[in-house]
Amino acid sequence: MESSRARRRRRARARRRRSLFCTALAAAVVAGGTATGTVYLRERAHADADAVSSASSVTPSASASSSQEASVEPAAEPSMDRDALLKRAMASVAVEDTADAAVAVLSMDSGESAAYGDGTFDTASIVKVDILAALLLQAQDAGRHLTVQEKAYATAMIENSDNASASQLWTAIGGADGLDSANKRFGLTDTVGGEGALWGLTQTTAADQLTLLRQVFEDDSQLSGASRSFLRGLMGDIAEDQRWGVSAAADGSAWALKNGWLARSTTRLWDVNSIGRVTAGGRDFLVAALSDGNSTKEKGISVVEAAARAAVAVFG
Repeated sequence: MESSRARRRRRARARRRRSLFCTALAAAVVAGGTATGTVYLRERAHADADAVSSASSVTPSASASSSQEASVEPAAEPSMDRDALLKRAMASVAVEDTADAAVAVLSMDSGESAAYGDGTFDTASIVKVDILAALLLQAQDAGRHLTVQEKAYATAMIENSDNASASQLWTAIGGADGLDSANKRFGLTDTVGGEGALWGLTQTTAADQLTLLRQVFEDDSQLSGASRSFLRGLMGDIAEDQRWGVSAAADGSAWALKNGWLARSTTRLWDVNSIGRVTAGGRDFLVAALSDGNSTKEKGISVVEAAARAAVAVFG
């Protein structure tokens, strides 16, 4: 039989073993928890580092992309004030104190235009282009071609500036009413037909004459291709003694024009005008140069030629 002392020793040893076991277990749990926490923190740190690294690598890339996009975006070209350039160029054109001048130009290549002077001038014979354009428009509306006689009048009126032929066709279109009606469709806003038979005293502006030239020389027109071709052909075959005016701005014979000149009976001063298409430096331009109050026809010719050259020079 086990003595009481032996039992006490056995229970004491059991308590020590349980205590050691619990301590070891607690240590293992703590150690395990610490290891798990360390692994978690390390993984979290790596993940955060990767996120930061990723964010860092994306941000500069986005910035670089934005920078690249900004750098390749074409810079806006500064707008050029062609009117101001033309005004400066016209300052060198010798215009008499009694005279006035205006000029308008359109680059057919770029579509840019410039104008100097907005006054109203007598057309003199440049209205003959407008008369023929009105006749051609009326014929188109009627679905017919020009008659042989109308073509003969038109040829003499444009190529030789024949006044009698102009009077015949002025009557045929209905005079000022017919001209004004056609011009409304052509887009002319400041041109008024002369009273009665006085077609040469039709009032116009350089800007309106440029609009008329666009109807003759551009495809976007009220005139058909055949009508435009007919008118252009006549303007390109002007009588030799009338090959002055805007043609002064052209390279050689690369032009199509119509001139007008008129001595006013009351003042004896001259209206001298020139309109047409010129080719200079491989580019095509429409030019309308108008003047009045000139002391002589020759002086007026000098003014419109200088104005035409100045207008074309604005485009380089």
